Amino acid sequence: MILGTTILKSAKLAPALIMSAVSIAASVMPAQTPRDRAWAILEAGAGNNSVDQRVATMSALQLIPRDDKALKLAENGLQDKNHEVRSAAALTLGAMGAKSAIPQLKDVIANDKDGTVVIAAAKALIQLGDESGYDVYYAVITGQQKSGAGLVADQKKQLSDMMAHPQQMEKMAFETGIGFLPFGGIGLAGIQSVQASKSKGPILKAASIRALATDQDPRTEKAIVAAISDESPLVRAAAYDALARRGHAAVLPSLTAGLDDQKVEVKLTAAAAVVYLSTVSNKEEK
Repeated sequence: MILGTTILKSAKLAPALIMSAVSIAASVMPAQTPRDRAWAILEAGAGNNSVDQRVATMSALQLIPRDDKALKLAENGLQDKNHEVRSAAALTLGAMGAKSAIPQLKDVIANDKDGTVVIAAAKALIQLGDESGYDVYYAVITGQQKSGAGLVADQKKQLSDMMAHPQQMEKMAFETGIGFLPFGGIGLAGIQSVQASKSKGPILKAASIRALATDQDPRTEKAIVAAISDESPLVRAAAYDALARRGHAAVLPSLTAGLDDQKVEVKLTAAAAVVYLSTVSNKEEK
């Protein structure tokens, strides 16, 4: 009887003992801070099954520069199975100023089979001060590397892939901040005509020219001057725009032909370029 009473009392005490143990454990373990919760959310987003969530996570990491954990998540994003996530990761590494990621971005350019990812990696390299990123855009507008060698098979495939996915390319042109609307003024009609065209090559080429505006390599300048004779008015306008932004008055004689261009948007862009570079030339002469 005494034994039964003891067991009964122990059973009644068990819940209280358990609650006490939980209370003690809670007091020993620190509560999760908002920062901890935030990292948990980001880490979950980076591994989410939703492509949109992984892309959003990669983009959000731009807000956390100079942080090893954020850097690692973005670097891991370069290996994602989805090209949109890889593109977002590359752009984020550039925005973060992550110079340590330069080797990985170069590896992306050499090996990734998706053209939009290559473009994003090139943009990132330029942001990080690595001029090898310009090589990708140079190859787009000339069809060959700066060394003069032709494009290797994989690079040709990458460019072909970009042409075959115009919607991706248009999206990349805006998202990477390259832009391809000279002086904001090619005009809605011009844009609509390009978008309606079966060939989206002009969009990619114009975007690449815009990106090359800051590449001071003399070979690049020659390639852009050659582009003012392109059959696409979008490309011609982009070339005049880029040459103006480069600010080299020496190319001024080559630009005057644009004043007679049949497309008003191109003519206006050429005129603005001529006025600006004439001003530069006058200052240099004084």
